[in-house]
Amino acid sequence: MRDALERLLGVVPFLVGPGVSAGQSSRAANPERPTVATHAYAVAPGYIEIEQGVSARGADGLGQATSWDVNIKIGVTPHLQLALFGPLFLRTSIGHGPGDWGAALKLRSAVSDRAAVALVPAVSIPTGRESAGLGAGRILGQLVAVVSADGPGGIHVDINAGPLGIGAGRPQWLTTASFGRGLGRWGAAGELFRISAGGAGPRQAGLLGALTFAPAQWVVLDGGGIAGLGSGSPEALFVGITTNLGRL
Repeated sequence: MRDALERLLGVVPFLVGPGVSAGQSSRAANPERPTVATHAYAVAPGYIEIEQGVSARGADGLGQATSWDVNIKIGVTPHLQLALFGPLFLRTSIGHGPGDWGAALKLRSAVSDRAAVALVPAVSIPTGRESAGLGAGRILGQLVAVVSADGPGGIHVDINAGPLGIGAGRPQWLTTASFGRGLGRWGAAGELFRISAGGAGPRQAGLLGALTFAPAQWVVLDGGGIAGLGSGSPEALFVGITTNLGRL
């Protein structure tokens, strides 16, 4: 069974560092990568956005696992987003192929022009072969609460908390604190996260750092890494791209 962080890095949406303005263009890319956290904003209704990235990770070396991960986001209403996500290709020490795929709903609401909240229920199904280390071998759920806010000095903050691995015995608990700042077309993000031990995997924690670059308003590139904190916590390197394709 894949551990909780590997599933997060493989199939759960991520956040870009600078955050998202409530008044931005509908065609502007609104990434949820590259951090473990997600934000409380959504793709505009009727628009589609695709995130994809390649990562290498492992507790005993970056060669333990590599993956090509995809997240397809569709704006349904101003307060609802649908996402379909999963690894198109995953390689472990014992096999390779597609991993577990899933779906997530983001139910979000603005608190003010500088803050928003969201609830993100998600479920993944066992489309990856468990015997090859590509999947959990069962249906798993999660329910994450999100708070996003723009602070002083252009700093954007995202806080996530909620249970993961629902359906595999005792759930694991995710807590994250993510911080980012935009610098023109560039952005920087940092994050501290922790996943408690549970039926789906052991305790893990990490410190993430990443840079982003937007060559155009509808595309954002990202790259960075994770330093594991504590025994058994994997490290990772990743690069990715988010593309807003416009109206469906």
